[in-house]
Amino acid sequence: MRSLMKIKLILFCLVGIYLTGCETTNSDIGPQEISTISIKLMDAPGDYDNVFVEILDVRVKVNDDSENENGWQSLDPINTGIYDLLELTGGVNVLLVDDFQIPSGELNQIRLVLGENNSIVIDGETFPLNTPSGQQSGLKIKIDEPLETNIAYTFLLDFEVDESIVIAGNSGNINLKPVIRASVEAQSGAISGTIAPSDVQVAVIAANGLDDYETFADADGNFVLAGLPEGTYTVTFNPDPLSGLLSTTIENVNVTIGETTDLGLIELE
Repeated sequence: MRSLMKIKLILFCLVGIYLTGCETTNSDIGPQEISTISIKLMDAPGDYDNVFVEILDVRVKVNDDSENENGWQSLDPINTGIYDLLELTGGVNVLLVDDFQIPSGELNQIRLVLGENNSIVIDGETFPLNTPSGQQSGLKIKIDEPLETNIAYTFLLDFEVDESIVIAGNSGNINLKPVIRASVEAQSGAISGTIAPSDVQVAVIAANGLDDYETFADADGNFVLAGLPEGTYTVTFNPDPLSGLLSTTIENVNVTIGETTDLGLIELE
């Protein structure tokens, strides 16, 4: 039954999209130089009742270390809204960006764009929390982290509340001058290679005994299976059944976090 389903999937993808491939259970990043990032927000404990911050957008600068306002890209955050930073402690965090694809290279800066609904609660009394720089241009966090092609990264933004709250002298205004520390971890590896002949549509399936990850080779025979957990995989190449070519399997393919395992040229017969 599984073989029949795979044949149906291959035939479906051949109709109308032969040259572009088919999206399967694993996102098909393709052979271009792309990395994937997620961003989580957390906080160190602070001596306040609550610190509410409204997050509107998350943006990045990639391969651009200039200080001008050009080159920022929104990451389409999935969880915007108002958050009590003091609830994001003890291992609790909020996922702001989930598996967003950006060009590989150097991630220079991350920017949190804040709204106007920011406040702080001290001894049961609520005060407005002034964030002029955040409202106008966003809170910039310097990163300067290299991003390898086909690798998924998670950035943890640690909001240091105690260091970020400033009570102005005579005015009594309470200002937010954020101190945010960023850390990063690579979460996955990848498998790549080139299939010959390249004029036949080929499904590529990597199995680790728990999950199957699938993609299709492009028109040049190149493929990338990205976002793979570390482990040992069996990789199967299923050509279009009408091509007359046989399936090929490569066993004991090792995937390491932060690296791409290149299988080189795979020739189908």
